[in-house]
Amino acid sequence: MKITVVRPLDLGETEVKRWRDLQLTGPDLMNPFLAPEFTLGVGLFRDDVRVAVVEDGPDVAAFLPFQRGPLGTGHPVGFGLTDLQGIVAPPDLDLDARALLRACRIGVWDFDHLLASQVMFRPFHAVRRVEPVMELGEGFEAFEAHLRKAAPKTHKTIRYKERKLGRDVGELRYEFESRDTADLKRLMDWKSEQYNRTGRTDRFARPWIVRLVRHFHETGFGVLSVLWAGDEPVSAHFGLRNGPVMAGWFPAYDTRFGKYSPGMIGHLLLARGCAGNGVTEIAMGRGGKEFKEGFKGREIPIAEGRVARPTPAAALHWARTAPVNRARGAVLDNPALYRRADRVLKTYARLRRRAS
Repeated sequence: MKITVVRPLDLGETEVKRWRDLQLTGPDLMNPFLAPEFTLGVGLFRDDVRVAVVEDGPDVAAFLPFQRGPLGTGHPVGFGLTDLQGIVAPPDLDLDARALLRACRIGVWDFDHLLASQVMFRPFHAVRRVEPVMELGEGFEAFEAHLRKAAPKTHKTIRYKERKLGRDVGELRYEFESRDTADLKRLMDWKSEQYNRTGRTDRFARPWIVRLVRHFHETGFGVLSVLWAGDEPVSAHFGLRNGPVMAGWFPAYDTRFGKYSPGMIGHLLLARGCAGNGVTEIAMGRGGKEFKEGFKGREIPIAEGRVARPTPAAALHWARTAPVNRARGAVLDNPALYRRADRVLKTYARLRRRAS
C-alpha cells in the first residue's frame, strides 16, 4: 500500500467523493466528525491538519485525518472537540497502525473517542466506553414512545416544564434551523458563561474555534436550533449534520429560565425537529448527563488509548498524559465521582469569579 500525506485543501473532488463513498462502508462512519467537511473546515483555521491518503493499487482505500503537533505527537482532527474519531476505511482494511504513523511522520497518535470497532487500533485500546445515540428512523412518535417507556419520570418532567414555560413566559416556538448570526452569537455567549460558571475551559475563548463554528453555520454543515418562549430565546443547540446523521455539539440556554430545564426541553424538541427534517439519529456524545440514558436507542462503542512507535517523543507524551488520563477515566466511569468533581469545579468557578 502507498501512503501519501497531504493538507486537506490539497484533496481534489475525486478524493472527497471517494471519502464520502468510504463513509458508507462501515458502521457509524457517517458521523459528521468523520465527514470530509469537518476536516476541511478545521484545516481552514489550523495549520497542523493533515490527511493520510492510503492507496491500494489504483484505488484509495482509506483516509486518516490528523493533527501533527510538536515533537511528532499526533491527534485526531479537532482533538478536544470531537465525539467520534477514526480512520475512514472499510472494516476489513488490513493496515499496520505503526506503519501508518511512520508514514505520517508522527511518533504517537492518541485518541479518546475512537470507533472501537476498527480492528487495526484494537491492540492499542486502554479504556472502552460507549456513546449514546437517539434513534429517530421510525419517526418522532416512536422515539417519544420509547422515551416514555425507558424513562417515564424524565418524560413526564420535560412535558410538565414545557407547558409551564409556555404559561409563564410565552407561547413556545422551536426553530429547527436558524440562519441568523445573532442567534449563533447568543449561543456562544451562553456557552462561554456556562464554561466559566462550571469551571471548564471556555472553548469560545479560542478565536479559531469561533471562526470554525461560524464557518460551519455559514456552509450549512452546522445546524443551529433555537427554542423561543414568546419573544424570549430560551435555549439553543448547534450540531453538525452529515445527511441523516447529526452529532450533538454545543447546547446552551439562558440561565434565567433554568428552573424550566430548558436543556432537556431542547433535546426533546431537537429530536422532533430532526425527525421532521430527514435526520434518523443523533449522536449525543460521551458524558455524564444521566438523562441521556432515557433518550438513547443504541450505543456506539468507543475507545481511549494511543498508538506509539519507540521514539523519545512518544515516551515524553506518555509521561505527561498517562496520569491525567487515568484520573479523568476514573471520574467518567464513576457517577458519584463525576458529580463530586462537577461540584468541585463549580465551587472553584464561583471563588474565581469573586476573586476577580
